[in-house]
Amino acid sequence: MNHARRRFLAGCSGVLMAPLAVPRASAEEADTLTPAIREVTGGAPLKTGRVTLEIPRIADNGNAVPLKVSVESAMTAQDHVRSIHLLSEKNPRTVMARFFLGPRAGKAQINTRVRLNGTQHIVAVAAMSDGSYWSGTAEVDVTESACYDATNP
Repeated sequence: MNHARRRFLAGCSGVLMAPLAVPRASAEEADTLTPAIREVTGGAPLKTGRVTLEIPRIADNGNAVPLKVSVESAMTAQDHVRSIHLLSEKNPRTVMARFFLGPRAGKAQINTRVRLNGTQHIVAVAAMSDGSYWSGTAEVDVTESACYDATNP
């Protein structure tokens, strides 16, 4: 009877400690994007807004997920998007794509398909002609992952 009580108490303590493990995983995932964002911005401040990501909330297959990125910009010589960077927190390569634009692009919009290794946040960072950096995020639930890392079976 003493062993049953110990097992019960051990199980209860495991259930009580489980919520404490969740923030640690989120912090680790956020840390994977920090170096990539710093590399894109060169350490400049990153502002939220002006960038909109359109991606399905649920993707049945992570091999080809449609993604549309739009940036609010006049696209004139004085005010235009220089580049858009797509970042992934769980793919083997954090930087999924880089697109370089200029005022002659006419519209700051990218339509593409991306491979995703599981449910995650996608971050788009836009570098503007005035030296500012803007970001937008989206979350997608992937039911069948892609991008398997052969070095980590």
